[in-house]
Amino acid sequence: MADMLKDKVAIVTGSGRGIGRGVAMLMASEGAKVVVVDPGVNVDGTGLDSSPADQVVKEITDAGGTAVPCYESVVTMEGGENIVKTAVDSFGKLDIVVTCAGILRDRMIFNMSEQEWDDVIAVHLKGTFTVVKHACILFRQQRSGRVITFSSTSGLWGQSGQANYGAAKDGIAGFTRVVARDMGRYGATANAVSPSAVTRMTSSIPEGSRELRAQRGMAGVGAVIQDIRGQAEDIAPFVAWLASDEASHVNGHVFHVTGGLVNLLNEPEPIKTMHKDGRWTVEEIIRAFPATIGFELPNPAPAPPPSTG
Repeated sequence: MADMLKDKVAIVTGSGRGIGRGVAMLMASEGAKVVVVDPGVNVDGTGLDSSPADQVVKEITDAGGTAVPCYESVVTMEGGENIVKTAVDSFGKLDIVVTCAGILRDRMIFNMSEQEWDDVIAVHLKGTFTVVKHACILFRQQRSGRVITFSSTSGLWGQSGQANYGAAKDGIAGFTRVVARDMGRYGATANAVSPSAVTRMTSSIPEGSRELRAQRGMAGVGAVIQDIRGQAEDIAPFVAWLASDEASHVNGHVFHVTGGLVNLLNEPEPIKTMHKDGRWTVEEIIRAFPATIGFELPNPAPAPPPSTG
């Protein structure tokens, strides 16, 4: 189905490299006109380089597709508006927004600086809002549109050393569920993808952090999902499908995607309950909790046993 996105116009942020590049390339091959958004920063957000976006645009046009570069940053409202404006000025409309842009500033919580926190939140969480907000103004008017955001297991389950990144990524999942409710009545959909792939960002994680995560990794399904790794291009087919008319009924969900695996992740729901008529006292909670909610309650990072020396 080579023309699944024919006549569609797509914005893909962070598409100069990695997962975003794979999404932009595949969407173009499926007939979409693509705005390749990437200011060409390093993994930590420093530096500027127009060549990654330019190179992807060249590859798309050399293959017979249509694309334009955009070097705007997603961290300001003006940048988000200009990204949307680039699509409208270049192609006359906008149908799809995919928000892949991201940076890493990994640090254990007791060492993390305010700047490291602010920079990661700005690119991931605010950077998703700045583009999606301006796109949704158009989507509401035209009664159609697709929003595909990017969450992560780092936020959905938690990974050591990524308080800033995890907070942003879990925030994006919640943001997407709300956008789905806001925009569904206007014929637009919003879904989030939690990808697992070997990219420039994942390769930059310090070996010490990897070892710590292996030692104290999450229990249960989270550990299984986080262990799986695919290639950056593996994420693109599902994203392209979400962006198509074929997925018009899919709205407000979070999917984990890696290699040949796609998981629909569960919505938050109660799994254990303790109840009484009236207000609990602290003493009653002490007695009731261990045999109810606290029974076999997993601890993602148990403290080491006390020293006997």
